[in-house]
Amino acid sequence: MGWNSWDCYGASVREEEVREHAKYMSKNLKEYGWEYIVVDIQWSEPEAKSTVYNDFYPLNMDEYSRLIPAENRFPSSKDGRGFKELGDYIHSLGLKFGIHIMRGIPRQAVHQNTAIKGTEKRARDIANNDICPWNSDMYGVNVDMPEGQIYYDSLFELYASWGVDFIKVDDIAHSKLYDDAHKKEIEAIRNAIDKTNRPIVLSLSPGPAQLKNGSFFQDHVNMWRLTDDFWDSWDALYKMFDRTAEWQSFVRRGNWPDCDMLPLGHIGIRAVDGGGGDNWTRFTKDEQYLLMTLWTIFQSPLMYGGTLPDIDDFTLSLFTNEEVLEMYHTITERRQVYRDKEWVVWQAASTESEFVAIFNVSEDDLNLPENLRSDFVGKDTARNLWEKKTVKVQNQKIHRHGALLLKK
Repeated sequence: MGWNSWDCYGASVREEEVREHAKYMSKNLKEYGWEYIVVDIQWSEPEAKSTVYNDFYPLNMDEYSRLIPAENRFPSSKDGRGFKELGDYIHSLGLKFGIHIMRGIPRQAVHQNTAIKGTEKRARDIANNDICPWNSDMYGVNVDMPEGQIYYDSLFELYASWGVDFIKVDDIAHSKLYDDAHKKEIEAIRNAIDKTNRPIVLSLSPGPAQLKNGSFFQDHVNMWRLTDDFWDSWDALYKMFDRTAEWQSFVRRGNWPDCDMLPLGHIGIRAVDGGGGDNWTRFTKDEQYLLMTLWTIFQSPLMYGGTLPDIDDFTLSLFTNEEVLEMYHTITERRQVYRDKEWVVWQAASTESEFVAIFNVSEDDLNLPENLRSDFVGKDTARNLWEKKTVKVQNQKIHRHGALLLKK
């Protein structure tokens, strides 16, 4: 549970904005379990302005071919300090610190043939020409060579020294140009993290991850994306019912298939593509309840994409509902049990309680059908977790694109 800078700022987030969000989370959300502050893509790019990348623009890099923060955007990184001071600040607030990286080694390191810590080999020796189709920063790493693993080891040694608790690695869980996943580099990254002896969450992007790789992901990573970038449209949200149903059997402690960020509240401040620009979420309130119900009963990671300092009361209420969060943290099994053109039903259970989520995916407000009540609720009253009160289940009206979340 945390905040990621992408939906607000794209590639351009600045240190003062990260600190501002960390301060808000510590004061207002930490007590509810929200704890990660994640700096998303291209923090080494000095001139990043939006969600659009400046192709082949020079990045900040150290003498060992490792990207480091752009000092004009992250002033505390001057004099080779990297993210250490920012990480220390976030930790001082009782929170955890995360960063985004791209798979591979910087192209500029390969073109300049710069050094690699711990070996006489240089950047050009370990590079593969397996590039990302949507970002120009990196070449792949040949991890069949011992020196390829040495490079990744040096990279994660650096991140651990900064106090990083969470790594989102991109262009790796799914590839449009090569294999369905870059498994060898995933294994190398897993090995490098383990060598740091630091408990770092490993998250993979982009999606859609391939179901045939589910066991491999479980063995090597903590989170993997089920979708490409998820924005605030009903079509994208509706498709998540397919993805969550496919991946429900792979959810277990330490392995969390990832429905992607929560594009709620104020988003797109510096967005050029994807979302609708600088706007408040285009999801209706009912769609937001539906989204949060699906994400929590499926136990997807919860990474908020909107701004925190100006968050509205309704969005804040979605993130601070103790009864929903208790379900989210305690259930040990969950599955989709029913679906037709109008309704989707999920059931979940903890050691002490049973839960049912009923989703109206139709275009009309509908009363809960008697067969769904009798088959999946089985009683006349139940606890409505979003309303925090016991309700009569019979003839409950569920708005279009809305959800009813019950504790039985």
